Amino acid sequence: MARYRWMFIFIVVDAVLVNMALLLALWLRFDGNIPAQYYASYRSTALLFTLVWLISFYAFGLYARMWQYASVNDLLSIVGAVTAGVFVNISLAYFYMEGGKFPLPRTVFIIAWLLNVVLIGGFRFSWRLFLKRGIHFGRLRAGRPVLIVGAGEAGAAVARELNNQNNHHHVPVGFVDDDPAKQKMQLFGLPVLGTREDIPRLVDRYAIEEIIIAMPSVPGRVIREIVEICRPTGAKLRILPGIYELIDGKVTVSQIRNVEVEDLLGREPVKVNLEEIAGYLEDRIVLVTGAGGSIGSELCRQIAQFNPRKLILLGHGENSIFEIHRELSQGYPELELAPAIVDVRDAASVNRLFVVHRPHVVFHAAAHKHVPLMEENAFEALKNNVWGTFNVARAAHDYNVRTFVLISTDKAVNPVSIMGATKRVAEMVVQEMALKSKTCFAAVRFGNVLGSRGSVVPIFKKQIASGGPVTVTHPEMTRYFMTIPEAVQLIIQAGAMARGGEIFVLDMGEPVKIVELAETMIRLSGFEPGEDIEIVFTGVRPGEKLSEELLTSAEKVNSTRHERIFIARPEPVDSAKLNHFLSVLGNAGWLSEEEAVALLQGLIPNFRKEKWNKVAQVG
Repeated sequence: MARYRWMFIFIVVDAVLVNMALLLALWLRFDGNIPAQYYASYRSTALLFTLVWLISFYAFGLYARMWQYASVNDLLSIVGAVTAGVFVNISLAYFYMEGGKFPLPRTVFIIAWLLNVVLIGGFRFSWRLFLKRGIHFGRLRAGRPVLIVGAGEAGAAVARELNNQNNHHHVPVGFVDDDPAKQKMQLFGLPVLGTREDIPRLVDRYAIEEIIIAMPSVPGRVIREIVEICRPTGAKLRILPGIYELIDGKVTVSQIRNVEVEDLLGREPVKVNLEEIAGYLEDRIVLVTGAGGSIGSELCRQIAQFNPRKLILLGHGENSIFEIHRELSQGYPELELAPAIVDVRDAASVNRLFVVHRPHVVFHAAAHKHVPLMEENAFEALKNNVWGTFNVARAAHDYNVRTFVLISTDKAVNPVSIMGATKRVAEMVVQEMALKSKTCFAAVRFGNVLGSRGSVVPIFKKQIASGGPVTVTHPEMTRYFMTIPEAVQLIIQAGAMARGGEIFVLDMGEPVKIVELAETMIRLSGFEPGEDIEIVFTGVRPGEKLSEELLTSAEKVNSTRHERIFIARPEPVDSAKLNHFLSVLGNAGWLSEEEAVALLQGLIPNFRKEKWNKVAQVG
């Protein structure tokens, strides 16, 4: 009812305004002395002309818009509606002609057009200004003063979104930006108050309670610097997610969240060729193995955006597949989903899946990845990471899959762990398959992803939440890190670039010391390392290296058309040795740890499973 009440008010006001425009046009045309005949003509045509304009306004949707959010597009609609009404009224005026004379001078319609645009547009934008100012003043009395870091498009979107929220929770006070050209300028009526170095002073002066970093495209280094400036102020620090998280490009208040360690380690946003990706995913049947895992589930989320014909969610754990299936069912109700509880080690089940669904593209993410755990379960690592990869790759070859992408790891380079060695053999399987198959086989190799199950970030969070201590294996331990969405975007892009046999290597940026990561997370939680939360060194675990590599000394690297993706040129695979390896593994009921290591050494001569204390001495 409220909507129709406001519509009625707008119609009445518009009726008054179009008549004011006609009378004012006559008054201007005749310098304030309107002839009686034209005034009589106005009176006889006013009702019809008014109805025409009101119908035109309705047809152009002027009564179905929320004018408190009016924009340039709305102004164009007003111009269109007024113009259409003028043309119709000029046509109707011919029916009122007497003696070959128009009922009103033609110039009156031109003047009335301009006046209508001004009056109708002015009324609506005045309405917008009234509502916005009313909300703004209400917030000044009750809301939390907010400072926005970044006066670019993202900062403008944040300010607009905060102003559009009809509540008293947040009051944007102004911006800070390092661009000298923006100083003392205004954006959405809010001033640019200074640069990032002015943040402590501005927090004190304006009693800022919350700082929002709205710079989704800047490197993590810049975010770290801003966080260090903001931390002593005591203001609550929040951030707009990176570009790779804003999939649809839209900013909402619900997306603004607390600063996470991922924000501090992030780099330039990933640029992907959407047309190239859509070319091999759109209207295709896509299979993701390990679909319930950290990488697999994110693969599913991002693939779903490219309108595949069907998305097959393969996993061994029913709970994780249930969760990703439910999430995608809600987010993409039109997408055909096929949840499949299948063990990749079971060749018969894998083949049956390919017979039923006939996938065009396969992303093989299923793997055992926990390094110390695989040291204690070497045969399971072999069966899952190598035999499972062989089963899926062989099925992809047999059933003419177009593209097969293996998700590999930097631990496959000069491996010292069972997990790393098995992933290197999985790469060899893919390389060998590429030589004899029409299927385009490729692998993508990258380092640790932040927030994955078993990674240090969620472990550190739990330890900090419980009051510490935070455990770090070694003070010199370093790792490459990448966010999960960032890694998956590059994986999908690499799949589009694959021609067969490549091992793609992702640019991981600079390695990060784990102890520094722990210190950063403690500070982000509002504590001081060593004072509030202790850091304890526990020693390097079995199978771990102090630092990881993305290439062996023998491997060369070629650039690609994507600045963040490279192609490694690994040493050729000895087909006879690989076939022998697979034959032994396929027929083995079980292998001891020593037998597993010996089998791996047959393919990777330099592989030696070092004890943890020897590994530590290398550093």
